[in-house]
Amino acid sequence: MERPVWAGPEIDLDRPSAARIYDAHLGGFHNFQVDREAAAKIAAFMPELPDILRANRSFLRRAVRELIDLGVTQFLDLGSGIPTVGNVHEIAWKANPDCRIVYVDLDPVAVSHSRAILGGIGQATALRGDLRRPKDILSNPETQRLLDFSQPIAVLMFAVLHFVPDEDDPAGIIRQYLDATVPGSYLAISHASLEGSEPEKAQEATQQFRRSVTEFSMRTRAEITGLFDGLDLIDPGVVYLPEWRPDPGDEIGDPRRASTFAGVARKRG
Repeated sequence: MERPVWAGPEIDLDRPSAARIYDAHLGGFHNFQVDREAAAKIAAFMPELPDILRANRSFLRRAVRELIDLGVTQFLDLGSGIPTVGNVHEIAWKANPDCRIVYVDLDPVAVSHSRAILGGIGQATALRGDLRRPKDILSNPETQRLLDFSQPIAVLMFAVLHFVPDEDDPAGIIRQYLDATVPGSYLAISHASLEGSEPEKAQEATQQFRRSVTEFSMRTRAEITGLFDGLDLIDPGVVYLPEWRPDPGDEIGDPRRASTFAGVARKRG
């Protein structure tokens, strides 16, 4: 296929990407045919998946807004994905123009588009990096330039930890990021789960994702809640996406259809 002008030579046009599949499900334009085909195969087993991903984006909006109300002005968004309408910087700056945001993603398309959108804006940046290497992310000069680690920081992990297998120790990865922050910092997570209204469909979609794209590890509500160990969960705790402080219009009927849990917690002082 002809390479689009927005896809640099380092981008493999023949291999699907989790970030670009997400973009395809959201109706975005920064994806390739291979991503759309993978998205269609996964959605064939779980037709409600696009609705779930939109519900996740709605949770992102509500969580960022709540964090700003709690006084947070710094955000480290790990696995940030393709920038679409309603991304962290748009929500944050609408509430407080002084907010600073560091986006991190492994996908070069996600990073290049984030940089294009943020070009010339000094209060946000996008880094290409693997969230499983916290020391690299935290020591990056751009991270150090933008984030003041003597002040509270919100660590955001929206719809990304299910790509981290158990052997990579997701809880240990989280601890490394939080150890670098001061008390009063926050962790926000959304995470896919087999606990939902149709676990068989979710299991088949998981296997399809593993075959087509990358490792995918759904976890139970108890396991996801365990990722917040040592932190103070804010109300309503770890719940299905639509149940976390919903705005009017965010409902999707039976909350279990989301097959995804969400929570926000504070680092103790």
